Amino acid sequence: MLNHLNNHRTVRKYSTQPIEKELLEELLTAACRASNTGNMQAYSVIVTTDETIKKQLAPAHFNQPMVTQAPVVLTFCADFHRFSKWCEMRNANPGYDNFQSFMVTTIDTLLAAQTFCIAAESVGLGICYLGTTTYNARPIIDALQLPKLVVPITTITVGYPDGEFPQTDRLPLEAVVHYEKYGEFTDYAIDHIYAEKENSEFYKNFVAENNKETLAQVFTDIRYTRTANELFSDKFIEVLREQGFMK
Repeated sequence: MLNHLNNHRTVRKYSTQPIEKELLEELLTAACRASNTGNMQAYSVIVTTDETIKKQLAPAHFNQPMVTQAPVVLTFCADFHRFSKWCEMRNANPGYDNFQSFMVTTIDTLLAAQTFCIAAESVGLGICYLGTTTYNARPIIDALQLPKLVVPITTITVGYPDGEFPQTDRLPLEAVVHYEKYGEFTDYAIDHIYAEKENSEFYKNFVAENNKETLAQVFTDIRYTRTANELFSDKFIEVLREQGFMK
């Protein structure tokens, strides 16, 4: 299992081989065994295989080709709609139309999503997380007809890999693990942690191609800018209001 986890690769191109329904349901069953708050399972998964719906979803994901090319697209959704409806039908008064409940269901949704990914990779499938889901949640809600108290959190494309894919680099363990309490980073520590990444030919070329002085500038000035972050923040907060998670 450790070897399997340590060899994770993102797959963005898939073969034409379909995923059998029985296998897909086995993987989804495994995902639903993930830990969750209060055993409420406050999440839903929308399985998309229809080409027309994939094309409707594609613009929300900046038309990344794997959305239409993958045999299966999974949209993992924070969902207190179902649980609240059950409460109301059983003479119980649900109180899940708030931000705390949204955080609970979001955590549970991502636990289920990651469990699915581990299960999928264990049987030879490839996956790719799409971080665009919360950028453009409204068109995804519309395309998938999500009711109140349901919000898309992440999208995963899945299929059999078409080719070999390199493993993405990761920071050393000391960059993310703190023992007992948070340890502040000295300038020396920052230099050490990011040295391998900054000195790799891949990232040096990445900096040059973007006409920047440092790799950090590529992130702050081009990839994840303040302007974009604030724009998508405002859009997502509005979605949370519209879907009933914020007053």
